[in-house]
Amino acid sequence: MPLTIGGSVASSTDPSTWSRYRDADRSTAGVGLGFVLNGDGLVCLDLDHCLDQDGAPLPWAQTILDAAGDTWVEVSRSGEGLHVWGRGALEHGRRITFHGGSVELYATGRYMAVTGRTFGDKPRRLGDLQHVIDALL
Repeated sequence: MPLTIGGSVASSTDPSTWSRYRDADRSTAGVGLGFVLNGDGLVCLDLDHCLDQDGAPLPWAQTILDAAGDTWVEVSRSGEGLHVWGRGALEHGRRITFHGGSVELYATGRYMAVTGRTFGDKPRRLGDLQHVIDALL
């Protein structure tokens, strides 16, 4: 659940409850940082339960990672999933099944808890994910 830097409940659709990174990073409210997708061209593909017990991607997730190419990927808070971050357009969030795995695609109105734990040797930059979004949908 997103919280304001003062500890009140925040909203993924109400910018008055959001904070700048530097303020959120200094806050002691909550258990970590998050990011609100607000339709400005940033997207997140949330790959749920896609890592095996050794931390390697399951085949369905590896297919998405290969298609995504050079874009930033982080390990989710659970340690069992990945967030693929990049640029693209998506009118509405979606949850789909892809080769037996669960993928959520978000671009607006969504709060994502972030870890900052880069997965593998992925670069710390945002690549174009529109072709991946189009292929998944």
